[in-house]
Amino acid sequence: MRGSVGVIVGETSPLQFKFMIHGAVGRGDYVKVRGDGKSWILAQVEEIRRSNTAYSIAHMERGCTQTCREWVVADARVIGVPSDGRIRAPATPPRPGEEVYAADEKMIAAALGLSKGDMYIGILKGHDLRVELDANTLVQKHCSVLAKTGSGKSYTAAVILEELLDKGVALLVIDTHGEYGSMRYPNREGEFSRFGVKPKGYNITVYTPANLAVNPRADRPFRFDGLNLSARDIARMLPDDPTNGSVALLYEAIAALKAERESYDLEDIIKQVERSSSKSKWTLIGQLEQLLEMGIFSGEPTRPEELLQRGHASVIDMTGVPQEMQPMIVAKLLTDLFEARKLGRVCPGMVVVEEAHNYIPERGTGKAASTSIIRTIAAEGRKFGMGLMIISQRPARVDKNVLSQCNTQIIMRVTNPNDLKALSKGLEGMSSELEEEIKRLPPGTAMIVSNEIERPIVVNIRPRRSRHGGVSTPIVMTEHPVKGPAPRKEQQRGPGLFLRKVLGPRGA
Repeated sequence: MRGSVGVIVGETSPLQFKFMIHGAVGRGDYVKVRGDGKSWILAQVEEIRRSNTAYSIAHMERGCTQTCREWVVADARVIGVPSDGRIRAPATPPRPGEEVYAADEKMIAAALGLSKGDMYIGILKGHDLRVELDANTLVQKHCSVLAKTGSGKSYTAAVILEELLDKGVALLVIDTHGEYGSMRYPNREGEFSRFGVKPKGYNITVYTPANLAVNPRADRPFRFDGLNLSARDIARMLPDDPTNGSVALLYEAIAALKAERESYDLEDIIKQVERSSSKSKWTLIGQLEQLLEMGIFSGEPTRPEELLQRGHASVIDMTGVPQEMQPMIVAKLLTDLFEARKLGRVCPGMVVVEEAHNYIPERGTGKAASTSIIRTIAAEGRKFGMGLMIISQRPARVDKNVLSQCNTQIIMRVTNPNDLKALSKGLEGMSSELEEEIKRLPPGTAMIVSNEIERPIVVNIRPRRSRHGGVSTPIVMTEHPVKGPAPRKEQQRGPGLFLRKVLGPRGA
């Protein structure tokens, strides 16, 4: 067969082999070699080394100018033998002296399981092969997107959300920084023709737990039902962990109110607590008044049925909400939503949690009221049709119980040693080679690890169809000197032109 890129040398095993390169082969490329019989063994190049014994240190010290042949040797890790849509381990190792060939894309797709999905994420690095994940598996068995700041995690997460919306999946997005409302607008930048995608806007509704004056980008306020709250509901929303005395006061106050009237609100609870003779009541009153001032229990309540609708994304934009209050809001929101899902009152869907380390911190790195319910969804969500996507720039600070439940992990560039250590603990088969690969991933490139894929793969993420809302605002502007009257003309146009240059088009 023509097109050989190398020949196997040295000792081999069913798991790995080395081959001397005499063709075009790069690190990460897929190759194939004949096994026993007619079957092909698929492998991936993990490392390449170049040597020339004529240029050893001893030769150079003696001033020797002798040259000899240069050797380029590759280490290949065996993936397996594709057979009937499955991959099996080879029974015997490949033979030294066998020719090595570049693997064809059909074989790669079949062996890695890339042809079974229906969600187009991007193309396999080094190939024109589309990478498609299975939507049902990703939602039901949960997903995580992990990367350092600036590596494209929010961009990649939105690519996944676009695919899910196109499949009619209902989404609820906890948006800490207001990045996902832009998904309603078509994208204007990207290599659309290369990846075969077209710009498109999506059905998005943005809610604010604050108010529209604080967050004018939101479509409507998000509110809880403030009538007849239970002591458990209120305790879950308090800014600090309530003491046993505070919880007892809540139960006493609410029990007294129930005996007096059919309905009550948060103001009634505060007045009832004030009547107590307990000295610890003032701390509780201060916490309750903080809840009241937020306005989260005032106005028309947002129904769970409104938040989860097929082919629609509800974005809870936390802009303007005090950081210490955000986990409390998420705790009650997800508790109400999960209970509604278990009762069949809302359709199946997926919850997306941005900046997850703020809502499910690892033990020893902080506490959050939302940890318990997110753990519950991670453990039990599959049974009730509620998926979970976790997005974070600090894997080491995210609850490991939740991360371990994510069957699909999309990892972009990570360099922090603690974060790499956390990934190593959470990923099966994590090797030093994979760690090095993760540290070198360029922006827009991700490593995908899933039980549905035979081994980790590196993917060039496709352009978003919708507009990206997570672009950093430039702080230092580079000014270029302009001759003639140009500066005066720009000044006469007012501040609008300068602001457009700094902030970009309206809505970007």
